[in-house]
Amino acid sequence: MRSQLLNDTTAELYRRSVTEGVERVARKLATTRGPFTGVTPAELAPVVDAVDLDKPLGDTSAALDELEEVYLRDAVYFHHPRYLAHLNCPVVIPAVLGEAVLSAVNSSLDTWDQSAGGTLIERRLIDWTATRIGLGPLADGVFTSGGTQSNLQALLLAREESGTGDLSKLRIFTSECSHFSVQKSAQLLGLGREAVVPIPVDGAKRLQSVVLAAELAACRAEGLVPMAIVATAGTTDFGSIDPLPEIAALAREYGAWLHVDAAYGCGLLASPTRRHLLDGIEHADSVTVDYHKSFFQPVSSSAVLVRDGATLRHATYHAEYLNPRRTLAEKIPNQVDKSLQTTRRFDALKLWLTLRVMGADGIGGLFDEVCALARQGYELLAADPRYDVVVEPQLSTLVYRYVPEHAASAEDVDRANLHARKALMASGEAIVAGTKADGRQYLKFTLLNPETTVADIAAVLDLIAGHAEQYLGENLVHA
Repeated sequence: MRSQLLNDTTAELYRRSVTEGVERVARKLATTRGPFTGVTPAELAPVVDAVDLDKPLGDTSAALDELEEVYLRDAVYFHHPRYLAHLNCPVVIPAVLGEAVLSAVNSSLDTWDQSAGGTLIERRLIDWTATRIGLGPLADGVFTSGGTQSNLQALLLAREESGTGDLSKLRIFTSECSHFSVQKSAQLLGLGREAVVPIPVDGAKRLQSVVLAAELAACRAEGLVPMAIVATAGTTDFGSIDPLPEIAALAREYGAWLHVDAAYGCGLLASPTRRHLLDGIEHADSVTVDYHKSFFQPVSSSAVLVRDGATLRHATYHAEYLNPRRTLAEKIPNQVDKSLQTTRRFDALKLWLTLRVMGADGIGGLFDEVCALARQGYELLAADPRYDVVVEPQLSTLVYRYVPEHAASAEDVDRANLHARKALMASGEAIVAGTKADGRQYLKFTLLNPETTVADIAAVLDLIAGHAEQYLGENLVHA
């Protein structure tokens, strides 16, 4: 149906359709009273399965009515102040505007002849970020789909720069609290998961540089090659930042590629008050940033940056139909020369509009707010006898565990915490995450919404305690 193609003849239909969609979402955002309805997969799946995709509705309003039933009504709303679970941020309006623009124009950022100004905007933002990191005049990078892809590309470059043909000799050193994508990348790069050497963490959940030094020395003594060290600036579970200056010094000593996974902590690059927490990141050979975590951007908006742009050649392939070699001599800027992806969205536009409307201090100030909130939340937890909190926050994450007043086995307490999380989500009143620490089940607040208050945190802690106490009480009666 040509009437649905976006072009000069359908511009008015486009305006009406998108406006109706925006109005419905705006109405939903304004009236949502909780982060979730508590719907279960068993309840929602039949509703979705009942839709006959071979019988179109033929009408935008009818399709949006249906969308309310299959998606909007039961979506998980990250903008709600009691969504406290994963690294999902509420998004800023300029970025959402950018999303609307880039979707309609639909530039593809692989080659200049598909994107023009989009290419230059992305390159400018890469330069801006590299400058904030302090990578130096040769730095470069490219936008990616997220931290997992960024980590994969960084370790690909490290593998190639190692100059070692025998992959079995290559080793990657990283904190035991680092992101799972480090192990996944090793597997994808033909190194095997055994190539990853996990380094224990200290009481603050930061990589122990003394142990790293010993492991590097042992690696060299065994005739193995320390291909890379992956330091984390904001672990997923604890928000901990590894000691970057000490790790950088060891990377230099042993000739290892230093990659800093700052997918979470990159918001500090814009922070007016906390930038010093990233001191040492300027020594990295590569850095992962996820703007869609701590720059309040819609998914996806991420990048991998490198100290020496020449190393990006390891991801370069030339195709006559896309980016022939002659374009290098002609100095045509093709971003596909740097990327693991070919077709790629103009995600950089969201960050561009955000900076042009709000400025870096505006974004950094929001991240400062949630970091300050985490400190208040920690003090609340530390003073509450119902809870054990693992570590003081460096960023905006709190890991804690309900502990009953009366004696109970560690296994029962584990089950009570798991039950409390599930019951809380089923109620729709709040959503928290879960993880394990020292082999035991814990709960987790990931605070990324400046609208969340200490009162919200206190209320959720009361709800969790109520669910856990009910579970333990019922089990005690049954026993």
